[in-house]
Amino acid sequence: MRTNMYRHLKATAAFLLLSGSVAFAQDGVSSVAEIDKAYHNWYNLDMKQDKIPGVSVNRAYNELLVAKQPRKKVVVAVIDSGTDINHIELQGRVWVNKNEIPGNGIDDDNNGYVDDIHGWGFLGNAAGENIQYETYEYVRLLRQLAPKYGKITSPQGLTEAEQKEYNTYLVTRKNFEEELTDRLKTKQNLDAFDEVLAICEQLVTGHLGKDTYTVEDLKGISSTNQDVMRARNWLVQKYSQGFTPASFREYKDYIDKFVNYHLNPEFDPRTEIVADNPEDINDTDYGNGDVIGPRADHGTPVSGIIAGIRGNGVGIDGIAENVEIMALRAVPSGDERDKDIALAIRYAVDNGAHIINMSFGKDFSPQKHFVDEAVKYAESKNVLLVHAAGNDAKNIDNADNFPTKQLQDGTRASTWLEVGATSKNLKKNFVGEFSNYGRESVDLFAPGVDLVLLAPDNKYDKMNGTSFASPVVSGVAALVWSYYPELTAVELKNILLESSTKYPRLKVYYPTEDPKSKKKVKFSTLSASGGVVNAYEALKLAEKVVQQKGVL
Repeated sequence: MRTNMYRHLKATAAFLLLSGSVAFAQDGVSSVAEIDKAYHNWYNLDMKQDKIPGVSVNRAYNELLVAKQPRKKVVVAVIDSGTDINHIELQGRVWVNKNEIPGNGIDDDNNGYVDDIHGWGFLGNAAGENIQYETYEYVRLLRQLAPKYGKITSPQGLTEAEQKEYNTYLVTRKNFEEELTDRLKTKQNLDAFDEVLAICEQLVTGHLGKDTYTVEDLKGISSTNQDVMRARNWLVQKYSQGFTPASFREYKDYIDKFVNYHLNPEFDPRTEIVADNPEDINDTDYGNGDVIGPRADHGTPVSGIIAGIRGNGVGIDGIAENVEIMALRAVPSGDERDKDIALAIRYAVDNGAHIINMSFGKDFSPQKHFVDEAVKYAESKNVLLVHAAGNDAKNIDNADNFPTKQLQDGTRASTWLEVGATSKNLKKNFVGEFSNYGRESVDLFAPGVDLVLLAPDNKYDKMNGTSFASPVVSGVAALVWSYYPELTAVELKNILLESSTKYPRLKVYYPTEDPKSKKKVKFSTLSASGGVVNAYEALKLAEKVVQQKGVL
C-alpha cells in the first residue's frame, strides 16, 4: 500500500523547491522520549476520561479487566512487509511454530514450509535472497498487455474478452504515463536543486576551510566575495525553514526508486529471485523463513500496535497482552502479488491464526479470484480479517482498493472489517486527510494519524496511515477475543461495530488531496457503523453477548 508518506513527501518537496520548507519522515529515534509526548499512546486513551478520542484501551484494563484473566492466546497474523521480531517491545509476543525444528532444512510439521519458525516470507527463495522493490500492478499489467494491444487504435473486431483486456491496457497505460511524467518532473526539479546545493556547499566549505559546517558556521560567514555571501544566505534560509541535506537526499532517493523500480517496466525481480509462476496458485515452492526481510519498516509498527509490551517503561503500549504475532512477509516496496496474499492468508488460517491484519492495498487485482478463495477459506474457519481502507482520500464505494470484502461471486465476506483513519483532533480535521472512506465499503474508523510507533532496530517513529488504523482494530479484536473465546468471528465483528463510539453531530472535512476543495460532511456518513472502535465498550458488549448465549 502506498502510505500517505508519499503524498506528504510530495507536498513538502514542492515547498522545498519553491520556498525551502521541508519536513521528512524520520529514520526512527532510539528513545520514544525524543518524540513529542503529546502523541505518546494517545490511541489508548478515552474521550470521556482523557478528552482524547482514542479507543479506551487503558480504561478497559483499569476498570473491566483488573480482576480478570484472559482465557485464550490470540494469534494475529500480520501480512506485511516484514516484522523486526527482535524488537525489545515484541519479546514474548512473537508466534513460534513449536512443531518445526529451527535450521534443520526439513519441513518437520509437513505443512509445506521448511523452517517456518515465526511465519513465512513469500518474497524470496530457499537461498535466502529476498525481493525488496517491485513494480506497481498496473505496470506489470501494461508490460503484459502492451505487446498485444500497443498498436491497436480501435476495439473493433475484438472479442468481448479482448475488449475487456484492451480497456485494461488503456487504463494502465494512462496511469503509467501520468505517474511517470509526474515523477520525472519531480526528479528533474530535485536534480536542479541538488546542483545549486552542491555549488553553495562548495563555496562555503572552501571559505571555511573544512569539509563540514554547522548552521552557526554559516551565520558567522562574512566575506567580500559576493558568491560566497549569496551561497551563505541561500543555505541559511533553507536551514531556517527546516531543510537538511540528509532529508533532501532521502526524498531524492525516494523518487529515484519510483523511476528505477516501481515505474520501470523492465524491472522484474520476481523472475530472477522467486522464479515461480505468479499466475499459478499451485506453484508454491518458493519463499523462506525470513520474516524480517530487507524492509521491516512497515510490519514492525503494525505489530507493535497490536502486541507491543504494555507498561514496561520502555516505549509504547500495545493494545492486547495475551497475543502473539505470526509474521508473514508478502508486501514489497511496490505492489504486492495476489498469489502471495492468497497463500499468506491460507498459511495463517492453516497454522492457527485467529485474526489476520492486512495493511496493504492496490488499484488492480488481476488474480482477485486467488484472494477471494482464500478469504472464503478464512471465513469458513472462523478467522477475522481486518484490512486498511487505503490512503488515497477517495470514496471506495465507487473506486477500487484491493483486496476487498466484495467478492467476484457477488457475495461479501462476513468476517471482514475495513478500517479508515482518525486523528486525536475531534474537530473538522478528525478524519485523516489521506484516509479512504465509504458508507458501504468502510466499516469503522480507528486512530491512524500522528501515532508514535515501533521502528526496526529498537527505534520509534511518528507515523500516519490507515495501515496503522487497521492494527488498532486488530488489537482491540484480539483483546476482546482473549477474554471471550466463545465468540465467533462474525459475533466479534458485530460487537466491534455496534460498540464503536458514535459522533452523530460531528462534521468533518472530507478527506481530500486538494486543500482548496475541502467540504464538510457528517462523520457518521463516512462508514457503515459511523463510529470509531472502542475497546471498553466492546468488552462490555461482549460480556452481554456471551451471557445471552448462556456460556457464562
